[in-house]
Amino acid sequence: MKARLNLHMTVLYVALAACACGCHVVYPGRKLDGPAPCVPPQTARELCKVSLPDYIIEPPDVLTIEAISLVPKQPYRLGPLDSVTILTEGLPDSANLSGEFIVQANGTVQLGFEFGAIPAAGLTVEELQQQLLAKLQQTYNKPQVVVALAQVAALQQIAGEHLVAPDGKVNLGAYGRVRVVGLTMEEARATIEAHLSLYLESPRIALDVVGFNSKVFYVITQGAGLGDRVIILPSRGNETVLDAIGQVQGLESTSSTRMWIARPGGNECGGDQILPVDWLAVTQRGDVATNYQVLPGDRVYVSEDKLVAFDTTLGKVFSPLERIFGVTLLGTQTAQRAIYFEETATRGFGF
Repeated sequence: MKARLNLHMTVLYVALAACACGCHVVYPGRKLDGPAPCVPPQTARELCKVSLPDYIIEPPDVLTIEAISLVPKQPYRLGPLDSVTILTEGLPDSANLSGEFIVQANGTVQLGFEFGAIPAAGLTVEELQQQLLAKLQQTYNKPQVVVALAQVAALQQIAGEHLVAPDGKVNLGAYGRVRVVGLTMEEARATIEAHLSLYLESPRIALDVVGFNSKVFYVITQGAGLGDRVIILPSRGNETVLDAIGQVQGLESTSSTRMWIARPGGNECGGDQILPVDWLAVTQRGDVATNYQVLPGDRVYVSEDKLVAFDTTLGKVFSPLERIFGVTLLGTQTAQRAIYFEETATRGFGF
């Protein structure tokens, strides 16, 4: 019994020592003799935020393209399902051809019972006009005709949302794929217009980003011995630490109020970019000094509650022992019961 008590006390002392040592480590992963966290006074924070630089397009952003001017490259040759507008003068009212006509699947334009069908596929609008004029001159004296392109059926529609693929390109359908990774929105618009100019006459588009998926920051909550939780949140350029914690529904029961921002890269003192956050000051006193602006790539790290971590450690240590002692005790009680029933049966149940 005394040996078992000594074992329990030894385990307790070891756990307490580990917990106490953990309390002295301000920022895990930093050398104890290394430079202290250095926060420049110009660091962006609440009431003193900065505008982010021009947005750089990366996968898997989602772009939206609006077509302002998409005119086929001249000379355009008609194809099936294209529409042409025909205006005529010098013809009887009964033979008036004014209206919109569709190029049929067989490549002809049907002009009615009197004139029948004339071939149009493969011709330019001017060639179709000359052909129609020649046909009308066979019947009428000095007819006049004007033919104009009304609608291009084969024109690829590029308006809508376009996902930036892992290779950094967007798919424009029949016009191919264009590489936009690493470009600003203005540069991407110019690049897409230059690519479309191979197929269209002076194309003009409007480009915007509707899915800012490539710029994110992370909220990491230490799990008090039960595993850390990592939450990825999109960066919209205006979030602070308070906003970040609010987006993950606040602190967990295993979390402490000790937290900081770990920013990629080094600081001015040659150490890690660590921005300590005074959570109580931010939330209870409205102090904005440590409510820093969260930038893309930042890690908002929330430390664990040491008491909860200590309780978890004790549970991991004593649970196997409890199971062993429980099995031993159960086996001992079972053996005693068996001996008792055997002795009772031998004495004839006491009668």
